[in-house]
Amino acid sequence: MNGLGDLRTYNPLVKVLGPVPVMVYVVTTRDVLTPALVALGAFAVLAVAGRQSPRVLAAIAGGAAALTVVMTFSFGLLTDPALVADTTVLATVGGFEVRSGALATGLATAVRTVALMMLVLLGGLTTSGADVVRAMTQQLHLPYRVGYAALAALRFVPRFGHELEVIRGAHRVRGVAPGRGPVVAVRRRAGYVVPLLAGGIRHAERVSLSMDARGFGAHPTRTERTVVPFGARDVVLLLSFWAGGAACAVLAATLTPA
Repeated sequence: MNGLGDLRTYNPLVKVLGPVPVMVYVVTTRDVLTPALVALGAFAVLAVAGRQSPRVLAAIAGGAAALTVVMTFSFGLLTDPALVADTTVLATVGGFEVRSGALATGLATAVRTVALMMLVLLGGLTTSGADVVRAMTQQLHLPYRVGYAALAALRFVPRFGHELEVIRGAHRVRGVAPGRGPVVAVRRRAGYVVPLLAGGIRHAERVSLSMDARGFGAHPTRTERTVVPFGARDVVLLLSFWAGGAACAVLAATLTPA
């Protein structure tokens, strides 16, 4: 089949909900190796089948590394000293002792967080919100009134961004609130509120009239212009997620000394 190696071509529900059992298992782990293997596996799948640019992959890897370092030390400092009193003192800052057990606890928490982030990115970077709504209405039988109303609300966000840029350009042309400094910046941003709100209300009214004109909500079901299929390849991907999580657990148990 075409697109077997492209994660973007699979059913959105498989990519979004399929890793959930693996996430639940990662949350229950307390070691470092298991979530680390899950994170590396998810990143490998994203790199091979996610069709992301090298810049995006580098940003994900760099962000994961930075997050691991920050969370290791932050959670290590927040660990109850009484719980790690029997571990080695690595450094003493003033009257505060940095122990190996505290950093190990922080590292385990950080790696679990990174593993969860990688699993979320599998669906987040390869799926659009519209496809998720379509899949939920077609496969999960979510009432289309709920799904498409939520989708219409989500589409307000990029439109607000575009209108904000237009308003900023208009203010610059008219010389509204020129100058620098925090007071001027606050005045400038306050001037965006009213026209942005007015534009949002006008857009909401147009969307509402358009949906009413098309008979939205008049019938319990509706036809779909875009069909999101769910086939054998999606079942294989779902089972692969679960098998991959189980393989990481078995490998971690094998490599961990008794």
